[in-house]
Amino acid sequence: MTRLQLPGFPWDSLAGHTARAKAHPDGIVDLSVGTPVDPVPGAVRDALASVSDLPGYPTTHGTPELREAAVAALSRRHGVTGVEPDSVLPTIGSKELVAWLPTLLGAAAGDVVVIPELAYPTYEVGALIAGAAARRADSLTALGPETPAMVWLNSPSNPSGRVLGVDHLRKVVDWARERGVVVVSDECYLALGWDAEPVSILHPDVCGGSHEGLLAVHSLSKSANLASYRAGFVTGDPALVADLLAVRKHAGMIVPRPVQEAMRVALADDALLDRQRELYLSRRELLREALTGASFRIDHSEAGLYLWATRGESADDTVAWLAERGILVAPGTFYGPGGGSHVRVALTATDERVATAAKRLSE
Repeated sequence: MTRLQLPGFPWDSLAGHTARAKAHPDGIVDLSVGTPVDPVPGAVRDALASVSDLPGYPTTHGTPELREAAVAALSRRHGVTGVEPDSVLPTIGSKELVAWLPTLLGAAAGDVVVIPELAYPTYEVGALIAGAAARRADSLTALGPETPAMVWLNSPSNPSGRVLGVDHLRKVVDWARERGVVVVSDECYLALGWDAEPVSILHPDVCGGSHEGLLAVHSLSKSANLASYRAGFVTGDPALVADLLAVRKHAGMIVPRPVQEAMRVALADDALLDRQRELYLSRRELLREALTGASFRIDHSEAGLYLWATRGESADDTVAWLAERGILVAPGTFYGPGGGSHVRVALTATDERVATAAKRLSE
């Protein structure tokens, strides 16, 4: 048996910088990980409790009501049409799906999985788990004659907040369909557009009304503060979703029934999303002003939960500079070689901690 060779977990390497930031007299401001800090909405917690006494196994496919709520939310919030409830599949958060999707879709040794040049590390890990190779490319022309097994898109991007426009997305879809390549779009930050309006790969302007060969991944971790619930779903091509459902039934990859009910309520309540957006927007504006005032340049960052910032030096030097001020961020190198001079600054801290970080940056 060959032992699986995976890269080290990136955040483990921040231990030294974390200790330095924690040593600040007024404590650490941790902006390194996109972990929600605001309360889970009361209606969502009530929904979780309302079915907590059901002793039977939940269904892998999720309740019809949950799937219908997802379809309605995609239409109402993002203009996505043509999704049938049977083509929605709840997942145990989105990271689990990202890590296992190449394997679940049949990728294996000799296959190539294309990931963004700046990418959430789990895209690469997912390819490696399947025994495939990960290839970083933002341009289709960079692939030459190569035909990959699948292509990952991420708009808005983690870490950079870059938003891919309709024309770009449509070109990727057309290119992939000509070659029979599956395109998977990680849309976990789709509801968090600031300077640009993100578009789903399932939007009719992108896919022409057909979801063939396409999958979109969604999460409620950021939009509804449900990171601890592990609440996500995937939808798109009915045939691909059916294949995933069949494998997940055998593998026992099932979202707990109380979490399914919590998801249903969160997807149906746009006011919850709107309130959370306002919190992130106010924190974004305060941090952006403070960083630019401290001689940082903010690149991309049109959407999502992060500011992609640079001082024109190595990412590690910037992380160290901020740690001395009690502020912890993630170096851009976590996301690929293209992040060597940037840091990712998360908006996921309380108003008090964000204000503290802004004050320290101005001193």
